[in-house]
Amino acid sequence: MTDSKPWYLSRTIWAAIVTIVTAMLGLLGVPLDGFDEAGFVDALLQAVAAVAGVVALMGRLYAQSRIG
Repeated sequence: MTDSKPWYLSRTIWAAIVTIVTAMLGLLGVPLDGFDEAGFVDALLQAVAAVAGVVALMGRLYAQSRIG
């Protein structure tokens, strides 16, 4: 495993975050019947990737120096 990626694109990190949040919501008494954790993680990861792409594009458009 030599390739690296940002932490926010890691499926494992997002699955752990969703697991922690759903456990906390369960402790607080929020009903979670029928909640699809895997589907939610997939949707969340796609949203994060889309936002990261927009941020990268905006960063390049508003950059003050050229790419060398």
